[in-house]
Amino acid sequence: MEFLTNFLDLSHTRANKLISSARSFADIFEKIGEFITSTAAELDEDFIEIYPSVFVHKTAQIAPSAVFGKNVIIGAYTQVRHCAFIRGNAVVGENCVVGNSCEIKNSILFDGVQVPHFNYVGDSILGYRTHLGAGAITSNVKSDKSLVTVFVEGETLTTGLKKLGAIVGDFVEIGCNSVLNPGAVIGKNSTVYPLSCVRGFVPPDSIYKSKSEIIKKSRL
Repeated sequence: MEFLTNFLDLSHTRANKLISSARSFADIFEKIGEFITSTAAELDEDFIEIYPSVFVHKTAQIAPSAVFGKNVIIGAYTQVRHCAFIRGNAVVGENCVVGNSCEIKNSILFDGVQVPHFNYVGDSILGYRTHLGAGAITSNVKSDKSLVTVFVEGETLTTGLKKLGAIVGDFVEIGCNSVLNPGAVIGKNSTVYPLSCVRGFVPPDSIYKSKSEIIKKSRL
């Protein structure tokens, strides 16, 4: 799982130990809830348990219409807006936005992540300051219900998981109404055009226009 540390700055998530110690995808996505349970006792006094096993920093803004499942941590200065649904097993970092009608499930959102409008994030990791445009989603189950395989940097990784969304690196921009298919990996500093259907691996510092047109960003 070394590639994760190439795409993600682990200093920007409370789940850094969970990710850095993982030897497989299952070590992360099957243990998020367990991690939150064990971490709860270590949270400082600025965190308030607003519902059973839902821990929210006192500076976070939580809309009255937001709904929470079990095993959730919401970091400082994060906004959870109207009608957001955080189903459970979710670590949401500091200065994040979980917006109108968004759903988060079994996922880790690093600090500064924005999923502001009608987004679904399931069984996924969104890196530092990632932004999902309106309607962009992570698809986490294959149509034939087979196990998800991840292709990254020329390597094929078996996951053993029926549900796995996307691994999205730091500073990634995902265009409106795009779909990141199960097991998609987006390298850091990349941009995905609106209305894209992304499968497989997008290298760091790239612009994804289509499967056949992925170009390197120019550096000034």
